[in-house]
Amino acid sequence: MTSDTLTLSRLHFFAHHGILPEETARGQDFEVTVHLELPLAEAGRADDLSRTVDYRVVREVVRSVMEGPPRKLVEALAEAVATEILRVFPLVQAVGVEVVKPKPPVDFVSTGLVVRIRRARAGAA
Repeated sequence: MTSDTLTLSRLHFFAHHGILPEETARGQDFEVTVHLELPLAEAGRADDLSRTVDYRVVREVVRSVMEGPPRKLVEALAEAVATEILRVFPLVQAVGVEVVKPKPPVDFVSTGLVVRIRRARAGAA
């Protein structure tokens, strides 16, 4: 296991997720942060992109989930992002995903809903 982490912070998306019909019809803003745990020493020493992950591709993987088919729960979005990242990037040993719904349709004052998860490959801590 590595203690190296590559983080993409606060990626912004406009998407159509939620349990209320108006959420899926109108859409709303979301933010996603991903923490990728993978060995970065070789990439750093060699200055070689092929020994790490291309964060442009990571963003596209996240985008494909966030702008893809509607999901009811933010938890489902986080799970789907984690699953796709682990599927697409074999170097990633574990991934932390944070999905923020800045303005959930609730009848109380809130600065948003946040779901954080961490998923690891089998055998990784």
